[in-house]
Amino acid sequence: MQRSRHDARRTLDLMRRPEPLPSIEEVRASLAEAGITHVGVTNADVLAEARAELFRRRAEGLHGEMGFTYRNPERSTDPLQAVVGAQSVIVAAKPYLTDNDPPRPDAAAGPHARVGRYAWVDHYAPLRVALRDVAKRIRRADHRAVAFADDNSIVDRAVAHRAGLGWYGKNANLLLPGAGSWFVLGSIITTAEYEPTPGPAPDGCGTCVRCIDACPTGAIVAPGVIDANRCISWILQKPGSIPDEYREAIGNRIYGCDDCQDACPISVRLGRRNTIELDERADAWVDAIELLDAPDEWIDARYGHWYVTNREFRWVRRNALVVIGNVGDPADPRVRRVIEHYRAHIDPILAEHATWAADRLHERSHPGAAS
Repeated sequence: MQRSRHDARRTLDLMRRPEPLPSIEEVRASLAEAGITHVGVTNADVLAEARAELFRRRAEGLHGEMGFTYRNPERSTDPLQAVVGAQSVIVAAKPYLTDNDPPRPDAAAGPHARVGRYAWVDHYAPLRVALRDVAKRIRRADHRAVAFADDNSIVDRAVAHRAGLGWYGKNANLLLPGAGSWFVLGSIITTAEYEPTPGPAPDGCGTCVRCIDACPTGAIVAPGVIDANRCISWILQKPGSIPDEYREAIGNRIYGCDDCQDACPISVRLGRRNTIELDERADAWVDAIELLDAPDEWIDARYGHWYVTNREFRWVRRNALVVIGNVGDPADPRVRRVIEHYRAHIDPILAEHATWAADRLHERSHPGAAS
């Protein structure tokens, strides 16, 4: 019986006729239904320039021990290693800027930590779903097609740049003409052959250096070059102890940093042409004390779309302790309680950052006094 069912399925597969390959116009229309506003196409050639830069920056230590596309540049810059026989890469950009930002919590509510805009909700989830739906249609036309979003298999900004979606800003983000950088990127690598769109887009930054001036840690060491060792977004994700010289600069941030984008005239003045309605579940602010009192399971359920190394939520708690040191009310008994609890914590990383937070609170309550 089992063999006959297998034979029947095989016969049906052989009888099935391939569907027509969706045109790029049909692809755009399908993706637009998911709120994707920009689509481009490039070939599946090696991203030679991006590969050279990844190796160069890694050799100079600018990656700050970051893995992701730095881990294996020969793979992450070669679409053929992601999909054998690839001919084309369809690139999509989905906006995440909103017109209805959540209000900042009142100071009386206790210390609250700020989340980078891209991580208020999981913007990649709907992008993946839309890309995978299109990839299925391409596969039904007897071509291979795989969707990627926030994946170390391909350098998304590099393929988007080559597909003409935008240019590299001085803050290393991809800036889309008339729209800015408030976008998440994804792609479909396929053996189907699509006509490439013109690219790359011409530089639109000119002499502007506002993003460089706005970086709180001086992480933009040259136009388009980020020293990840100094970048707050990576510092807040990287495991281990946060270097002392960056803890005050973290301010009230717990995950992500938007300063270079907030300062960008292209993103700020023009970006609002592409906005989304904010999900009611969005978390723009985190109650730092609530998080430090919560178990791992609660943090995972609430902020599970964040990238946390090995799902060790000690790194999120570490960040929350730094935030409390920077913005907590030294006279708040809840602040004192949670700091004293973590100063005696069995985890040496958390104990260290709690001790720093206690010293920082003392400094702030006694300006000019020694810690």
